[in-house]
Amino acid sequence: MKNVLRHIVIGAVIAISGAAALAQQGGLSAADKQRRIDTEAELQSLAIVERKVMMPMPDGVRLATDIYRPKNATSKVPVIWVRTPYNFNFWDIQNGVPADMSAQLTAIKRGYAYVVQNERGHFFSEGNYDILGSKTDGYNTVDWLTKQAWSSGKIGTTGCSSTAEYQMGVAALGHPGYAAMNVQGFGAGVGRVGPYYEQGNWYRGGAVQMLFIAWLYGEQNQVRPMFPPNTSQQDLIRASRAFDLAEHAPPVDWSKALWHLPTQDIIKNVDGPRGIFESAMPVETGGKMIQRAPNDPAWYRGGLYHDDQKLNVPGLWFMSWYDVSVGPNLALYNHVRATAAKAIADEQWAIIAPVAHCSYTRATADTIVGERSMGDARLDYNEIVYSFFDRFLKGDRPSTVIERPKVTYFTMGINKWQTADTWPPAGAQPLTFYLGSGGKANSLSGDGALSAAAPEPTSRMPSPTIQ
Repeated sequence: MKNVLRHIVIGAVIAISGAAALAQQGGLSAADKQRRIDTEAELQSLAIVERKVMMPMPDGVRLATDIYRPKNATSKVPVIWVRTPYNFNFWDIQNGVPADMSAQLTAIKRGYAYVVQNERGHFFSEGNYDILGSKTDGYNTVDWLTKQAWSSGKIGTTGCSSTAEYQMGVAALGHPGYAAMNVQGFGAGVGRVGPYYEQGNWYRGGAVQMLFIAWLYGEQNQVRPMFPPNTSQQDLIRASRAFDLAEHAPPVDWSKALWHLPTQDIIKNVDGPRGIFESAMPVETGGKMIQRAPNDPAWYRGGLYHDDQKLNVPGLWFMSWYDVSVGPNLALYNHVRATAAKAIADEQWAIIAPVAHCSYTRATADTIVGERSMGDARLDYNEIVYSFFDRFLKGDRPSTVIERPKVTYFTMGINKWQTADTWPPAGAQPLTFYLGSGGKANSLSGDGALSAAAPEPTSRMPSPTIQ
């Protein structure tokens, strides 16, 4: 059993935290280093670059923000805004070269400003960290961006995982400048929707999903180095080449650590940092996540989206069959299509891919997930996203996104992309599968199986009283 847990938990933690590195990894080849240098040089030639802008929030906390905008724009430009808890420092300290600036360069070439920002309590951003950050920080950031002299007042968001999951809650606040959102692998931002009370995937069937405990070990630390508040922007930029403020916590064997009891002491037992997992913290939710029940009021005070909130923003929703939360994600997509204003409800598109968490653009002509071949599972996601932004941030008509069916989904087995106007597709029928065995389904090598036929009742079968 412990070996099974090791594979499940460690694999899930790697998938969910993979974006954290943001290419800040050692061991780049000489060719990759030169490519980074060339991309930065091209970006500098085409963009006005403002790094380490400390954007003020109404409570005095400042959020570290990098801003890139077209140098030769003849009019005000729309903004693509990315917020993240992860390290987006422009300089890759381990490799001694610029970070990968390809996303910024692409946005500039397509006529957009590109703004990336750290959530409060992480890296150069001030304040205390909570999962998904603060919805009011998001609203105030959108407001700040719409008021810049170079901004058209149209803001769109994009990102995957923690860089997506804040978007729905902020969009529901209804700032008129928030014009479009592209959410990818966004399950940890879904609080309560329909029958799901997973509160950002924290629970599954009412039980805490322990992979997030391992994730918080590297995210919740609030005893961290910070520069004095009067440090100039120029000094922060200079310091960024030597100090990216990234945490380097000791490695933990989570296949053993997650067996510790009581659960609330798991991070403490590996000498991890205090934070929102087990302790009261000065954040909107109050911390103490492990002490909450699935409908605790604290879940409704933070950054999660819940289905009593109106969401009236055009949406491009990316999901994947091999993620931890495709059920709640599809439920939320359907909820928005059913409850948004009619015009907005018709401006929601979903793509459901046969890949792992945030692996959309890593699909190949022979996409492999685990040991299973999906065949060619590629899509031109970059073109799909920018067609969406061109329509809703620039007002381009016609736009290829308008021509897309509302749902594009990959059917495994026949390994084929298909389309529909709704989810589930018209004519689809639910199937019920049953757990069964010959009495020895007690290990990976046992005889347990799924079957479409209900097992024959025996005297040893449990009473069906637990649902």
